[in-house]
Amino acid sequence: MSSGGIEIRLTLNDESVAARVDPGDRLLDFLRYQRNLTGTKEGCGEGECGACTVLLDGIPVNSCLIPVWQARDRVVETVESVPEEELAALLASGATQCGACTPGVVMTAWWVRRNRDLVDTHSLRELMAGNLCRCTGYDGIIEGLEAWLESAASTGGGEGGA
Repeated sequence: MSSGGIEIRLTLNDESVAARVDPGDRLLDFLRYQRNLTGTKEGCGEGECGACTVLLDGIPVNSCLIPVWQARDRVVETVESVPEEELAALLASGATQCGACTPGVVMTAWWVRRNRDLVDTHSLRELMAGNLCRCTGYDGIIEGLEAWLESAASTGGGEGGA
């Protein structure tokens, strides 16, 4: 990092973080290389594949397109913030194969699960459209998300923070 870095503060996976960053760095680079949160993957680096999806103030974004300074005073959630036990329905359905797209799929699915009312006006395929997968054919992802939503509805889970 150059000496011209800037100080940012943000909430990262429910932890208050202060860091000095190069204003030209992407949020993806900050997460992976400064914070060692390597669950967020770089796929295309152009915002097309969704592998680097994180939640920024609760909304899915492609972290490869967000300058890190734009996360200042905001809330960032990565795949590491999703409790592992929450992922059983996705794993059981075959929603994961090679793993390249999995973190982005999980984060978008986590957002859908928290905002189940979106399913009233959008199909799950529409809501997951920003996440490309070469392995699964999407059926396993959609089936897993349907089961995850169903389990959340029956237990009252999925609302609020990660």
